[in-house]
Amino acid sequence: MKCQSAFPQASDSVLVGCVRSLHPVGCRFNFHRPTEVGILKPVGITPQQLSQMQQRLNQPRRVAAPAIEALAPRSLKANATLLGLDPSLRGTGFGIIRMAKPVPQTLVHGTISCPAGWERSRCLAKIAQTLRDVLKRYQPEVCVVEGLFYAQNLQTALIMGEARGAALAAVAEAGLEIYELAPRKVKQAIVGYGAAQKSAVAKMVQRMLRLAEPPEPDAADALALALAHAQEQSRYSFTGPKRI
Repeated sequence: MKCQSAFPQASDSVLVGCVRSLHPVGCRFNFHRPTEVGILKPVGITPQQLSQMQQRLNQPRRVAAPAIEALAPRSLKANATLLGLDPSLRGTGFGIIRMAKPVPQTLVHGTISCPAGWERSRCLAKIAQTLRDVLKRYQPEVCVVEGLFYAQNLQTALIMGEARGAALAAVAEAGLEIYELAPRKVKQAIVGYGAAQKSAVAKMVQRMLRLAEPPEPDAADALALALAHAQEQSRYSFTGPKRI
């Protein structure tokens, strides 16, 4: 009885190890692949590797999470009262607003002016005493002061530091939370340009607070500080305001 392979085109390498057996129905072939170069062999693992795999499988699954979590917005109270403060020896600007809708309510704004002939000590005393009176009357909850800048003249920097210290001391006595905002950041928030002129800031403050006329330059800067802080608190931010 002559048997024919069902794979007449198969090469000898595939048919190596072929076992031919007679069967009542016909011929039957059993094939197995030869072990040659380039063919993967069965791979085993050690008991230690198996134990490590089982430990990894038994661990709880890790849940995917964002690399940077969104920070919750920090919001002021609906009727919070903010004091903006722009310290200067000869003209310290201040402004107080109360959060309201559709626009914040302006309670007071002004400039603590000191004549050029006054001694520095007298100016510092007036700054502190005037702020104490304003704080006692309007009772703001938060103070926002203009951040430090780098002056080329060391004497100017020292004088500005004295005025700033007198103002902050009066505010700290009242127990307010005090935050600091950089001047460029305030102008960017109010005008949209970090190097805007004082006149542009005053006009935008007038429009945002719906004032009858633009406030004085130093008072406008103080009101802009309060407005910028209110905006900062109502949005998502990766860096919170600097508290001092």
